[in-house]
Amino acid sequence: MRLPLTVADFLDRAVQVYPERTALVDEPGVAGSLGRITYAELAGRARCLAEGLQRLGVPRGGRVAIVSPNSGRFLTAFFGVSAYGRVLVPINYRLQPEEIGYIVEHSGAEVLLVDPDQESLTAGLPVRHRIVLDGQAVQPTWAAPLPGEEDAVVEEDDTCSINYTSGTTARPKGVQLTHRNCWLNAVVLGWHTQLSDRDRYLHTLPMFHCNGWGMPYGLTGMGCPQVVQRKVDGEQILQRVEQEGVTLLSGAPAVVAAILGAAAARLERGEALPGRDRVRMVVAGAPPPSRVIERLETELGWEFIQIYGLTETSPLLTVNRAPVEWAGLDSAERARRLSRAGTPAVGVRLQLAPDGEVLAQANHVFAGYWRQPEASAEALAGGWFHTGDGGHFEVDGPENGQAAGRTSLVISDRKKDVIITGGENVSSIEVEDCLYQHPAVAEAAVIGVPDERWGETVKALVVLKEGATATPEDLIAHCRDRLAHFKCPTSVELRESLPRTATGKLQKFKLRAEYWAGRDRLVN
Repeated sequence: MRLPLTVADFLDRAVQVYPERTALVDEPGVAGSLGRITYAELAGRARCLAEGLQRLGVPRGGRVAIVSPNSGRFLTAFFGVSAYGRVLVPINYRLQPEEIGYIVEHSGAEVLLVDPDQESLTAGLPVRHRIVLDGQAVQPTWAAPLPGEEDAVVEEDDTCSINYTSGTTARPKGVQLTHRNCWLNAVVLGWHTQLSDRDRYLHTLPMFHCNGWGMPYGLTGMGCPQVVQRKVDGEQILQRVEQEGVTLLSGAPAVVAAILGAAAARLERGEALPGRDRVRMVVAGAPPPSRVIERLETELGWEFIQIYGLTETSPLLTVNRAPVEWAGLDSAERARRLSRAGTPAVGVRLQLAPDGEVLAQANHVFAGYWRQPEASAEALAGGWFHTGDGGHFEVDGPENGQAAGRTSLVISDRKKDVIITGGENVSSIEVEDCLYQHPAVAEAAVIGVPDERWGETVKALVVLKEGATATPEDLIAHCRDRLAHFKCPTSVELRESLPRTATGKLQKFKLRAEYWAGRDRLVN
């Protein structure tokens, strides 16, 4: 027997096994908040959304975009759109209107779902249907079939979502994730993080980031209460952990830094820290410094788990969770080992290309880039996904009587010209294109430089046109008027010239070298 693996499986199970269990604790006090709802109510809202899309004439395979911070309506859309055979297009709500407009147009989305806070941001975008998610909806019976859709079978190779990611081009690429991709990623990630129906999850990771790394699917299948947090605030995270009994959360290194900052402030006030020996935190986006990992585990008593992957891999490729063999290590050595990308997840194969690029095969590697066949063929050349990251393998020494240690992947460089700041991908080419629109700019090179808070931050090196004048502040303001603020340079350095090869190619590795001197890795 062979049944298609689709994301509907997760909500189907939740509503059958845990219908009256709390599914969602939405952010209070915001427009459109759903408050606390059960899995039966979540299923009803998902069906209601699907019925509304059907009445608008959105066909199977039709694209439905959403612009929203974390919210109950976003969680509903994961199922109300994709589980019924349509394609969800999550969009980073921090983007500028022109950037959002490009994704809506390129994806061919017929419907744009908008959080009330983004209503004015998206007001002028050309789209057939624009719907503000005010949280008000009728809740029809889950078991009732949608009129005319009884025979609409969703197949596992159908596209579940198109997730746009910044890469080496000025425009983002649409990553097509199938239902099979999303299903297997959710199950494997849940397995490696020991996700169970006893967990209570805090959504600090943006849901638009690769579908929240696939966590919403697995959490729903296990009937876990899901607590929504719309923005990163360290003290608020600690409060939610305390008040809601949170056991699991995910985030970029910047989220870890915010939590540690709030924890330090609590200790100064003589207040207790919540979650000791109870909370697991899954971190990805870039490896945080080992000292940060050590503090999370010793000061808060939370378990640190690192994963590595890309949007194109749904995203899970590797997992680094301390095995029992590390029980005798001191906290500093344990943290050092946890700072590596880790070992392949179940079903993942890794190898290194001759130039050190990490190559991967897995059942959750994407189907290709939306409407970009040449880029798809390049990324999947030779039957391997080319990550664009440089790396190497490290083997641990023998421990606890074992003959040999385990082999872990270490990401040491980024082959592609992408900067990861606070967990967000930034195309350096896109920022350079923006700088070149300034009338005073003759040359521009954008690089990532180390930053204690964000891991990396965006730095621009600029050569002005002869006779032209512009200050670093002018150039930063120019970018902030045209790009999402997280993409903009935090510093600009004016230079007389930029190093190039004999053929005129910019040598960014030379530009980066002085800022990364003395570090083992060229990512932070």
